[in-house]
Amino acid sequence: MKQALAYLDHIVELLGKIRATQAETIEKATELLFSTFQRGGSIYVFGASHAGIITEELYCRAGGLMVVNPVFNPTLMLNTQPFAVTSNMERLEGFGRIIIEHTKLKKGDVLIIHSVSGRNSVTIDMAIKAKEIGAKVIVITNLTYSKAVPSRHSGGKNLYEFGDIVIDNCGEFGDASIAVDDSGVKVGATSTAVGSVIANMMVVGFAELCVKNRIEPPVFESANGRPDPGRYQRLFTQYKDQIHYI
Repeated sequence: MKQALAYLDHIVELLGKIRATQAETIEKATELLFSTFQRGGSIYVFGASHAGIITEELYCRAGGLMVVNPVFNPTLMLNTQPFAVTSNMERLEGFGRIIIEHTKLKKGDVLIIHSVSGRNSVTIDMAIKAKEIGAKVIVITNLTYSKAVPSRHSGGKNLYEFGDIVIDNCGEFGDASIAVDDSGVKVGATSTAVGSVIANMMVVGFAELCVKNRIEPPVFESANGRPDPGRYQRLFTQYKDQIHYI
């Protein structure tokens, strides 16, 4: 368990780095999400393959925001087999534009995109299309990793170069973090653990801004607890123009 505990210590270390270096940026992202919500705009979130786990984290879960709209595509999800299909589709230039065209994203909305390397065409095209529409883009990425690898998009830029706000997950090159032998191959990816924390920092900050502005936070309660269906119906009705997954 020595290396397993080293992994735990490393995650704690990364969270410390995020607190020290990214808290202000996360706060700005949270304020953008809240101001968009206040104006009647919509919030969307996307990630391909394992990066999509953060989309699931922000969607329809206990303690999560009801006004976050996931962007899912079946060819980019982890249940696609063979698994290489997702990698091929991530690299297919133009596909991201098509995905955005089939959402209700509009001027004044916000799109959160999570991509660790930020080099694949699907997220880059989504960011480009979103900005053409007039939406803001929040990028969650690994800047150390992304700045060390070339873009797979013909434009030659990586995702972080299109972000209105860019949050660094403070990870290392390749995402995996722990060497258990001298082969050079590492285990223990960090992006999901720290990405979930970043995502939930925005959720908590958003709810805090709601209270500060005397707005009832539109959050889910546990489906396995005792949620109030009347409250859900009221909030879904109140924000029906900002919620697009029902």
